[in-house]
Amino acid sequence: MVYRSTLQTRQEGFYDVTSKVSEAVRESGVTDGICVVFCPHTTAGITINENADPDVITDMLFALDKTLPHRPEFRHFEGNSTAHLKASYMGSSATVIIENGRLLLGRWQGIYFCEFDGPRTRSYFIKILPG
Repeated sequence: MVYRSTLQTRQEGFYDVTSKVSEAVRESGVTDGICVVFCPHTTAGITINENADPDVITDMLFALDKTLPHRPEFRHFEGNSTAHLKASYMGSSATVIIENGRLLLGRWQGIYFCEFDGPRTRSYFIKILPG
């Protein structure tokens, strides 16, 4: 089964979706397997990172801006090439092991939807595979 979830983004940022993914795992009844979280957008992504200190997200966004800045030479007519680059850099999915009916994340880890071209109404998919 595929679970579809939506969120409304306000601006560029990381949105913690860990609780929604955990809820889908519980609803599935799968106790051991794999969970895949997938983003079907070309200007957004999925990542796993620290969820204890919000400054980590601030630092990541800062670093992405420095690493992948807007360039006047970009030719994409919509003007959001930087968002496409950041989304490709982060990736479109994350895979997490399910053990004993729970996501096998590290103590400080969370699953994030990464918005690089907001505000938008976005969707992401969760696929749970029994092991």
